[in-house]
Order: sequence, then C-alpha cells, then structure tokens
Amino acid sequence: MDFEKPITELEQQIDGLLRLAEDREMDVGQEVGPLQEKLAALQREVYDNLNAMQRVQVARHPKRPYALDYIRDVFTDFVELRGDRQFRDDPAIVGGFARLNGRPVMVIGQQKGRDTKENLKRNFGMAHPEGYRKALRLMRMAERFKAPIITLIDTPGAYPGLGAEERGQAEAIAHNLEVMARLRTPIVAVIIGEGGSGGALGLALADRVLMLENSVYSVISPEGCAAILWNDATKKAQAAESLKITAPDLLALGVIDEIIKEPLGAAHKDPATAARALKKALEAHVPPLSKLKPDKLLAARTKKFLAMGQFTDG
Repeated sequence: MDFEKPITELEQQIDGLLRLAEDREMDVGQEVGPLQEKLAALQREVYDNLNAMQRVQVARHPKRPYALDYIRDVFTDFVELRGDRQFRDDPAIVGGFARLNGRPVMVIGQQKGRDTKENLKRNFGMAHPEGYRKALRLMRMAERFKAPIITLIDTPGAYPGLGAEERGQAEAIAHNLEVMARLRTPIVAVIIGEGGSGGALGLALADRVLMLENSVYSVISPEGCAAILWNDATKKAQAAESLKITAPDLLALGVIDEIIKEPLGAAHKDPATAARALKKALEAHVPPLSKLKPDKLLAARTKKFLAMGQFTDG
C-alpha cells in the first residue's frame, strides 16, 4: 500500500541493523531504540489519518486475519458443520458450534483464501445461495439449542454469477434477513474486513453490529459506485468518501454499535492482539444479550433497525 511506504522503509532499516548486529555480534540497542520509537510514532500518525479509500485497502490486505483465524484464536472446541441440505456445501461460508469462555455459541463466518488455490476454493469469500442457506440452517439450529449466534463478516459481496442467480441468490439473502429478524436467540455480527453489499447484510441483521477499526461496510464497492455514477472507476476515492463506509462514519450514523480498536499498524501487523480485542468485545455483548427474554430481545432488534434512516425535524 502506497501510504505504508515510509513505514516499510523504516522497518527495513531496523531489520537491517538487527541482522548486522546478529552477524557481527554487535550491540545496536542505542541505534535501534530511537528508530523503533520513530516507527511507532509514524504508524500512529499514518493510521490515525487514513482516508476512506485507504481504509478499504487495509480491509482488503491479504495478510489481514480472516474468519478461521479469529475462530481459532477467540473460540475453543470449534466443530465445523457443512452443507445446506439442498444443493452442496459452500466453502465461502464456514460455521459450527464453538465455545466463548466456556459458553456454547454458533459462529458463522465468510472466509477468503490466502493463495490462488484457496481463493478458488473459497470463491474469494463470495458466497453462493447455498452458503447463505447453510448459514440459515446453522442459525436455526442455534435457536433450537438457545445458543447465541456470532457472525464474522468479510466479503466483497455475494457471488453474482449466472449459476448463483439461477439458484436464487437474492431470495436466499432476503430469506436470511426475514428469519434473522425474528430468531429468538442473541445475534452479534462483526465486520472484520470487507462488508460488501447484500452479501454482508445477509449475515448482519443482528442485535449488535460491531466493526473492527479498519474494516469497511457499504452498499457497493467504491470502484462499482464510481463506475455507475461517473463511468470512471478511477474516481473510487471520491466514491469511498461519499459512501460513508468507515467505522467512525457508520457509528455516527447509528448503523453499527461499536468500533473494536485494532493494534498499531492494523490487524495484519499483530493478529493475536486483534483477536484479543475481538474476544473482549464479544465478552462484553454476548452475556448481557443472553440474559434478555426472547420477546424483549426481538422488540429491541426490531426497534434498532426501524430507527435507521429516520429523519427528524428541527
């Protein structure tokens, strides 16, 4: 990423000094210390002042933790459940029972790939209708067992291919929204990377919607918006600013409920710290929601979403 170039150059300088010290058995503590302080200050300055399009770049970073990474680091005893019982299993969505501090939960996430082979398997995190139907099957199972549902959202959008449309992509997402609106068990959704369009919303109708600091959540990608509005994808930065897709913008608009702070340099720099922050946020929201009676839970969920987009005079 272009805006990380000064950070990368300083990191390389520090690494070079450390290698030299190791090879020649030298003490470079006096030289490295000030450089590390300078690096930390530079990272804070850069990441505190990212524009919307730069946040999109961070959200798409190939080394950013994905759903299975958080499932491994935040939960225990994860048992993956596959298939929608209608067509096939969709590897773009993973899910199953797990434990959060000993509490049984159903965790469902959109999973991207790390390399070409895995991206082809996971379809770059873009689910087909059977992926959303699998997620819905697991959510209904969680409701039967009175287990809270946690969704981890990271997708450019639902897959728009011909086969997906023939198998009812729009209907599958719409049905998820209908059922999630009335599930009688707590739902916490977390945007961990890209929250793209209906593909993200199909797992995000929740009692609490949280966002990692450098994630994005939007009705369309900046590139797609620019192509539609101006027939010019190079205006993606302007589109990103107008879409209000960053966590602070969405918190101010009431679309999300909380921003989860990422470690210095973003989640890809320190995945373990990012996982601890996510776990702490879930621990703060899941137990109180679990204490609510289903009728009160549903009433609050309905009120939450009906309030979005309302205008008041004065």
